[in-house]
Amino acid sequence: MSWLAVLLLTVGTVDLCRPLCRRHSGVSAGIAGGMVVLVAALAGLGTGWRNDLALVLVVFAATGWSWTARSTRRGAAPVASSILAVAIVGAVVASPWAPSVGGAFADWLGRLPWTGLAGARPGRVLLACGVIVVQGSTANQVVRLGLALTHRAESGDETFQEAAQGAVEAGHTLRGGRMLGVMERLLIVGMGLAGDYTAAGIVIAAKGLLRFPELQAAGRASGGSGATGRLGVDALTEYFLVGSFLSWSVAFASLAVARG
Repeated sequence: MSWLAVLLLTVGTVDLCRPLCRRHSGVSAGIAGGMVVLVAALAGLGTGWRNDLALVLVVFAATGWSWTARSTRRGAAPVASSILAVAIVGAVVASPWAPSVGGAFADWLGRLPWTGLAGARPGRVLLACGVIVVQGSTANQVVRLGLALTHRAESGDETFQEAAQGAVEAGHTLRGGRMLGVMERLLIVGMGLAGDYTAAGIVIAAKGLLRFPELQAAGRASGGSGATGRLGVDALTEYFLVGSFLSWSVAFASLAVARG
């Protein structure tokens, strides 16, 4: 799974540097290339045509994902989603031929004083690091693209646009969604890696309970009264549910990869 770990770490790092990539064209390719070289060197992945080809493909996949995911052109969302999906599936399929993780990373891991990591395999720990990194900006981007593909967030749907505009004017913009999503996914992945799946389920239930009053208030503010108000809260609730399920899917899929 070393190639998959490198892919996740590279994609996650490029997305975390997204503001810099927006201002300077081609920076994402440089960041991707530098991250691949750094991780490969620290993990002692070695050389060889198979490994070199895989790492080059990782750079292309991370760069292609970054460029298409931040594009505002129509049709960019399916392309970006396809690039990331193909890259991840390809890394999983090719994992039997991936080299083992060693080098300075394995040596550092063996010297850590924490007993919980004493018997951990370096490859598994590196993969867990990649999974954790992508829970940030990358997962937020996946959720945004998923909402775009549903034609609710960016397609000009009048019902959603009216509801969202009313919520903005009333000050109910659900601004914390992205940050809450990151913390929520990190909690789910962390608890899952610790084996506490019940606590992960409680996190999901708590989010719905805490968000419900806010959604009601935003829906009332967006439509005022009558049918328009009903449509407003329906649109916002659908937006919340689609985004939440996409976010949870990313977290649980990442957890399955990390524990697989």
